[in-house]
Formats: sequence, C-alpha cells, structure tokens
Amino acid sequence: MTKAVTDVTDLQAKPADPRPPSPADLAQRPARVEVEPRTVTGAQSLVLALEAVGVDTVFGLPGGAILPAYDPLLDSVKLRHVLVRHEQGAGHAAQGYASATGKVGVCMATSGPGATNLVTPIADAYMDSVPMVAITGQVSSRTIGTDAFQEADIRGITMPITKHNYLVTDPAEIPRAIAEAFHVAATGRPGPVLVDITKDALQASTTFSWPPTFELPGYRPVTRPHTKQIKAAAELIRAARKPVLYVGGGVIRGGAAAELRELVEVAQIPLVTTLMARGAVPDSHELHLGMPGMHGSVPAVTALQKSDLLITLGARFDDRVTGELSSFAPEAKVIHADIDPAEISKNRHADVPIVGDAKEVIRDLTAAVKADIDAGRGGDYAAWRKRTAGWKADFPIGYTAPEDGSIAPQYVIERLGALTGAEGTYVAGVGQHQMWAAQFVQYERPNSWLNSGGLGTMGYSVPAAMGAKAAEPERTVWAIDGDGCFQMTNQELATCVVNEIPIKVAIINNSSLGMVRQWQTLFYNERYSNTDLHTAHDGRRVPDFVKLAEAYGCVGLRCERPEDVDATIQQALEINDRPVVIDFVVERDAMVWPMVPAGVSNDKVTMARAMTPVWDREDDEAVDQADPTEEDEA
Repeated sequence: MTKAVTDVTDLQAKPADPRPPSPADLAQRPARVEVEPRTVTGAQSLVLALEAVGVDTVFGLPGGAILPAYDPLLDSVKLRHVLVRHEQGAGHAAQGYASATGKVGVCMATSGPGATNLVTPIADAYMDSVPMVAITGQVSSRTIGTDAFQEADIRGITMPITKHNYLVTDPAEIPRAIAEAFHVAATGRPGPVLVDITKDALQASTTFSWPPTFELPGYRPVTRPHTKQIKAAAELIRAARKPVLYVGGGVIRGGAAAELRELVEVAQIPLVTTLMARGAVPDSHELHLGMPGMHGSVPAVTALQKSDLLITLGARFDDRVTGELSSFAPEAKVIHADIDPAEISKNRHADVPIVGDAKEVIRDLTAAVKADIDAGRGGDYAAWRKRTAGWKADFPIGYTAPEDGSIAPQYVIERLGALTGAEGTYVAGVGQHQMWAAQFVQYERPNSWLNSGGLGTMGYSVPAAMGAKAAEPERTVWAIDGDGCFQMTNQELATCVVNEIPIKVAIINNSSLGMVRQWQTLFYNERYSNTDLHTAHDGRRVPDFVKLAEAYGCVGLRCERPEDVDATIQQALEINDRPVVIDFVVERDAMVWPMVPAGVSNDKVTMARAMTPVWDREDDEAVDQADPTEEDEA
C-alpha cells in the first residue's frame, strides 16, 4: 500500500464556529503532521485536496455541474484560478504551465460540452507526456445514463487518452482520487489524468482528512535500470565506431538535462535532439548535430542513417523521425532506454532494452562509460566526430532572402530568438512556423521550447504561452504562431489582459495554412484548395490582427519590411505591462527545408527543392539534381 505524503493543513475549526471552515480559514492555520478529520462539503474537500498537493494555479471555466466547487474556490488563499474564455484554452494553459515547470498542470471544466472541450488538450498531453490533471463536473449520480442535460460520458470518451481516470460519486472518495491522480500524472511516464466528480458528490457533506491512504494495484513504474542492461549497453558503446545519442522528449520530462550533458562530456559522442527534446543539450555544443526527422538538419539525419549504434534516450522512434521505418539507420544496433516499457521495441527492435527513469539510466550509463575510459577501454570515435563535424560545417540550415524584398519568415524567427535570448520561453503552434521556430531559435536550456509534437494541435500556442507565463512570470514568453493557428484560440488574449499575463505573440502571417500550402506546391501540382486565409496578401485583412489585438486590450504592431524586424521585436520586448501581438507579414511561398517526404526513406532528405546530399561518398557533398533555377531555398 502506498501513502501520499504531502504538507498537511490543520483542519481544526474553532469550537465556537458553527459553520464548516472555509479553505481560507484553514489555510491560515498552522500545518501539522496529524489532523483531526473535519466535516466539510465535497466541494470544500476538493479545494482542500488541491491545496494539499501543492497546486497554486488552476485554469478553468465554471458551469452548472462544477459550480459547487467554485464557491469554496473563491475563499482559497492558496489557489489562483484563471478564468479562460474556452475550455480548450484551459487545457493548453495547464500544459504550458506543466511543460515550463515540470509540475502538474491543472484545468477545470463543467460537464457535457465543457468536458468535451478538454478532449483535445488531454489527447495532446497524452501524446507528449505532459503531467496534467483535468477536473470535470458531472451530472448528479442519480441521473447518469438518462441523457440528462449536459451529460457526457467523459470518462469513457477519454479512456484511450489518459493514463488513468475517475468517476467520483461518493464525496468521501474525493481526497483519495485527487492524491492518486497527481501521483499517477507525475510519476512514471508523465501524462494526463481525469477526475470526473458528480454534482451531488460536490454538494454532499463528508469527512476530510489528509493525507489519504491509497493503493494502485499494478501501477509500479520501474525507475532504477537493471545493472545487467547497463553493462550490456556499455559493451555496445565501447565496441561502436559511429555511435549517436538519439535524445527524445523523455529526457526533458524526466528533468535529466544536466545528467545528459555530463554523459556527452564524458563519452564525447555526437548527439541529436528531437523536436520534443530541443534544449536538452545546448545547441551551441560542438557535438550537437541538430534536430533529426522530416524537417531535421542534414547532419542529424545523415548521422542517424550512417551510425552503427543508436543510444536512444527517452525517444520512441516516431514516424516523423524515422521516415520509412524499414530503411531507418540500417547499420545500427539499438540501445533503447525509456521509462515506459511499452515503447521499447514497439517500432524498432532494441538490442539492449533498458527500462528506467531517464536520470537514473543516464547516471548509470555515464558511470559505466567513465569506468571504461578510466580503465583504458573507452571507445574510439575521433574519426566519427570529425566526419559528423564536416557534415555540420558543410550543410547548415539556412534560407534565401526573397527577391521581392518581402520578409523571410525564417529571418523573423531567427532575430526573435537572438534579441530575446536563451532565458526566453518559445511556444509554437503547428505548421511551418513551428518547424522554423525549432530550427532557427538557438535553445540553450531545457523547457525553453514548448510545442504540440505528437498530436500537432493548431491553437496550442497562445493558451500554452499563457500557462507558461503564469508559471514563470519573470521570463519573456513568446507565442510563435501562424495566422491559421492564431485564429483558433486568440480569445485567450482576453484572459491574458484581465489576469495580467503579458505574453508576446509573433504571428507569422503568410495568409495561408502554410504547411498545407507547401504540400500542395510539392505534391498536388500547386492546386491550392482551401488554404488561402485572406489575412494579408490579397489586399484584405480578414481579420486585421492589429485591430483585433487592440480590441482585446493588447498592443498591436505590424511589420512588413525586413529592415523593420529588429526594431519591432525590440519595441515588443520593452512592453511588459500587457500582451503584445505583432503581425509579421511574410513571404507567402517560403518553404521548410530540409525535408523528408512522408513515408519515404531518410536517405531521400532534400536540402531544398530538387537538391539532395550525396550519401555514398565520405565527404558527402550536395549536388543539384535538377535545374538550379528550381531551387527555392538553400
């Protein structure tokens, strides 16, 4: 049996006080290890449980079924509630809060459509291993199954996209459910947990005590790696001549960036960081080859393809990294370390599987590699380092400035990162701007890059940036968004204004659903079916983003010339009392390069349109395979 041990609030009410104590009353009393149980409502029990597990911010929107919880929430001096304008915004804000801090994010909604509006961020959190607890109200227990007003089986709906979920009909079960939910969300492979509570359970009287005792049969995440597997991994590392550290988002979620940096310094093995792992090792590190995958750097893609050993840490061999799986890294043996045993050998057979927490695994690997080096048995990777460094020098990610004098979107993002610096937090939507943000901002610290990786959710950026800024108000937080993504959740700018959360938004406005347009250009004979958003390039602005920003109470700026980019960004950086929205009107036909088309081998990586590296020569030079005038960007 596992006990949840947290700070315990003194629930002893004054004997002369006839009413149940409010959360505010209880919060002002001294903490002690043992408390006398007190009679409270289920709603008060919920608020007290949230306080006890250390929650400080809840993003939510009230409604009928959850309304009983909002009454005691008003009295809490420990919980800040941020009233969003749409429940999806609450979920993404909780994700942003969690991704920026590593703590569990919390969102709250009512039953029916309130709960179903959380489905997208819950699925997003599940795909990207974000620790989150979603609390929803449910209709009264006696009306469940009758198609009551605003009834939805949110537990059934979210069963495939949560680590665990609860339907609580007994108010006595609320503390245990909350304690378990936070434990499950934060331990093992992090992820979302749903707690659905019926309205009558929130209204009924109950006895609250803390900490609750709970038992989770079958839930025993393995954190310590097996010594035998570490030894086997060390043997493969010692024997390899072309190893690559393939670093995934699990290293970020596991808080193992410092341990990874030590392993890199000890082993001196080249590395790549996936889209979800940007910042796990500083981009400036000489052994960092960049991001692999569909829009990864040529050195990163090439190194994986030509390696003889993949040391895979917290990555899952996602299709966007591997391309055609059967041709991915054909000569490589695989060490695969992950806290989730279901991921190991799911897509690629692991020669050495290691189940364990990223910190523990990397620490043990570092110790084993160091012991080999100290004993004179270290691997010899000098030639491999020289070769990968050559690829890095020969094939940097770049772009060509538009000939018509318009703004290159890559330039905007490059300057935004340079002027803001490594201490900023960058939160992207999904599409071309997401890939450019991953490529052209230099990430030097973990948790500085937030994005929707697995689900690819348009609308993620603005509310996630809001959550990140609420969590770390001292940081500059940029939402780097497309004109399509921005229009899905920009109503949360009102939330930011009212709650004094001064995020900065850079809209990369190409008047299109940019990534879809790129695919239509490359694969659909430039037949642009339903991708024109009419936001900048046809003489209309529908909407006018500057006017929209001002209507919300934000500062609205527009930049249409390359020579104004720096000054506009600098102006935004100097405004910190309210949100700033910049409409960057950029070249419409810019494309994301490099690119590996979906479903083909990574050997088919293209640096630009019709330009691919030659793979079968040691010096790996790029050759143009068509008319040079067809090249769009280098």
